[in-house]
Amino acid sequence: MGDGPLRTGSGTLTEADVERVALDWLVGLGWAVAHGPEIGPDGVQPERADYGTVVLEGRLRDALARLNPSLPDEALENALRRLTRPEGSTLEARNRAFHRMLTEGVTVEHRTAGGATRGAQATAIDFEDPGANDLLAVNQFTVREHKRTRRPDVVLFVNGLPLGVLELKNPADTDADIWAAWRQLQTYKAELPTLFGMNELLIVSDGLNARLGTLTAGREWFKPWRTISGEELADPSLTGLQVLLEGVCAPERLLPLIRDFIVFDDDGSGVLVKKMAGYHQFGAVRTALAETLRAGGQTGDRRIGVVWHTQGAGKSLTMAFYAGAIIRERAMDNPTIVVLTDRNDLDDQLFGTFSRCGDLLRQTRCRQRAEPTCDGSSRSRRAAWCSRRSRSSSPPSAATRTGRCRIAATSSSSRMRRTAASTTSSMALPGTCVMRCRTPASWDSPAPPSSCGMPTPAPSSATTSASTTSSGPWRTAPPFRSTTR
Repeated sequence: MGDGPLRTGSGTLTEADVERVALDWLVGLGWAVAHGPEIGPDGVQPERADYGTVVLEGRLRDALARLNPSLPDEALENALRRLTRPEGSTLEARNRAFHRMLTEGVTVEHRTAGGATRGAQATAIDFEDPGANDLLAVNQFTVREHKRTRRPDVVLFVNGLPLGVLELKNPADTDADIWAAWRQLQTYKAELPTLFGMNELLIVSDGLNARLGTLTAGREWFKPWRTISGEELADPSLTGLQVLLEGVCAPERLLPLIRDFIVFDDDGSGVLVKKMAGYHQFGAVRTALAETLRAGGQTGDRRIGVVWHTQGAGKSLTMAFYAGAIIRERAMDNPTIVVLTDRNDLDDQLFGTFSRCGDLLRQTRCRQRAEPTCDGSSRSRRAAWCSRRSRSSSPPSAATRTGRCRIAATSSSSRMRRTAASTTSSMALPGTCVMRCRTPASWDSPAPPSSCGMPTPAPSSATTSASTTSSGPWRTAPPFRSTTR
């Protein structure tokens, strides 16, 4: 897609050229493109009442009617009002409330013909069929708020909702790098809270390099996206912007990323931290999910596989993302998730992560200590805890829980193998996902090669890899490196 490296006829690169090429790549991914002034209140095809309006309400209204045909106009208008005015005392709180409505549906009420009041969930995005949504990229989108006027380079709208913002800089200008773009986004965030209250992803780029982050991410957490397909690193001849746009903004990847790979880390202090999966976590979980469905099928072998991580690569969040993904899968039939660890500190870490990611899991957690020892040492004990769904209009009984999955986390190779063996033999579960954190010293010992197309790591303390096992011979894959969590 696109024309690869950035080129201009005159040989002089400008920010407008970067913007043009970015829009061309988005068109190749299925996005429509509009010029901001043309759809502005004074434009030839106005879609906004004024410059303070950041939602394309006509598109949103059409999407709500299309996705919720059984709801009356009264309920649809209620849903539109709630989506465009999320509640919360801070920008982060409003963004969290908006994200909940986006991913779980908007709770609305309406009156039936008999006069009774009924509750319902209105859907704003079709996550099951990404191509059925209205995707629009708007450049030079002017926004006026609190007597400030700003113009983000590109705003990404899904069904009229401004979910993404791209800020671009000229790679030929040594004073305007991606971090200048990041600083500009911080200014926008402070001055345009209405626009950013609905934001799901932020992208900064100088055309060559590109970084992806969230509303609360500091500079250190704006990270590159190094793969398009998720199975191997992108061709090094491609620019970082092209890889990020094609790897993230394709509808079949963007919508799962928004729904299943964003969490609001809430430790109860009132400070919300919005986190998004890195490319290695996104690829690992999607592969593990596919293997889970295969292993748990009628002809499945009930063995999912292994995901390998180095220290600091974010295995706790990877496990939370995986748990959230299988909880949402209908084929898993409302699963109970059991998490096994071989160390108390690891158990505390994982339990804390899962507890702070309640929105993603839509679960309550219970914890149980077991006596045991994975390696015979009296100083180690294995802990197990499980997640159970609670946020539901009709909580299921234990009898309806036919789907079960066990996740094991260890830091020792021998413990990992014993934990995996005990996990598959001690209980009749559809599958097991085992995760292990490999320290730099452990790279001297060989790791199992991949059998699912996910890459196997090369020796590096900053390497993250993901692999899942299945019956049949092992197959190796190229290195998969990452410094993201």
